[in-house]
Amino acid sequence: MDKVRFGIIGYGNIGNAHVELLGRSENAILTAIADINPERLAAAKEKLPDTVKFFNSSKEMMESGLIDAVTIATPHYFHPELAIMGFEHGLHVLTEKPAGVYTKQVRAMNEAASKSDKLFGISFQNRFIPEYQKMHDMIAAGELGEIMSVNIVVTDWFRSQAYYDSGTWRATWAGEGGGVLINQCPHNFDLWQWCLGMVPSKVRAFTHEGKWHDIEVEDDVSAYVEYSNGATGVFVTSTGLYPNTNRFEVQGDLGMLRFENNKLTFLKSKQSITKFCKETDDFWNGPGLEEITIECPESTDNHQKLVQNFINAVLGKEELKIHGEEGIKGLTISNAIHLSSWLDQTVQIPLDEELFLSELNKKIAMSKKKDVVEKIATSMEGSY
Repeated sequence: MDKVRFGIIGYGNIGNAHVELLGRSENAILTAIADINPERLAAAKEKLPDTVKFFNSSKEMMESGLIDAVTIATPHYFHPELAIMGFEHGLHVLTEKPAGVYTKQVRAMNEAASKSDKLFGISFQNRFIPEYQKMHDMIAAGELGEIMSVNIVVTDWFRSQAYYDSGTWRATWAGEGGGVLINQCPHNFDLWQWCLGMVPSKVRAFTHEGKWHDIEVEDDVSAYVEYSNGATGVFVTSTGLYPNTNRFEVQGDLGMLRFENNKLTFLKSKQSITKFCKETDDFWNGPGLEEITIECPESTDNHQKLVQNFINAVLGKEELKIHGEEGIKGLTISNAIHLSSWLDQTVQIPLDEELFLSELNKKIAMSKKKDVVEKIATSMEGSY
């Protein structure tokens, strides 16, 4: 195989973005589009060349023999069934985030991938941002010492009412499975667990549904977490605040990493904080620190880098950097935050997956149908 032939399922906002990504990729060609919406399929036909074939059925596209890999760019609930169908048809699968709405779904996707011996990738392109890569590497190398706390404030996911009104599935329990936690924050949850190299053991959270918008799902969230090593953390997010913040702080026994305003800073302690605390005669002062600005390359084309890595991995040219198993870890935090708020209590991780699904189904049963005029954004730049 010299080139990977791709089919894209879903020609909405992110599907259109993947068309452009494949157009800039090496050793890949877009050969098919599938969408159940006739209007979106017509829009794709107007834009794309005659070499691309169009299907109103994902199954027919997978059976056509025209593709080697499939990109899934549909609403979240469809990701698992389409991925599993892709593996059953001997195709490599790249899915948009989140891999699924709940962890039980993603486990089934990974089982199907394992049986098929095909690659399963997830679009967590923010792992290619140099500052996050540096944070991951420094923490893994022990430069912060034992992790003590984490503080994440990500309120720069501002969305207008027009955004939520742009699709019938958006911001509904039945169509999307949640709000900011399941739509925008999968990137944050992935980076959180990936950089720290661990998942919380306890979560206590508060989600506010329709606080800033006319929607039935959450658009404002605060959560407190605990880790098995005694570390604690706070996570805050919203789609209704402006101006806003994006700050990721990790405190360790040897100092703190802070990523904010595109600047990564290491506040390096001159000695172990816990050791100093036990041994010093000084009432008021810490051990002193050195403030180091971590210089990183400019962050560019991260989504492109992810897609190219997937293509190269299919061709056997390099290892796949983000495997399907990674879709479970961040989603575990998301599901735990939802469940804690719904039950109004602290929840434990590993999560009771059956209890989560039971509570989610209660939300779905109360979900209301939306009548809106669907729109495709002209650009996805800045949306992730």
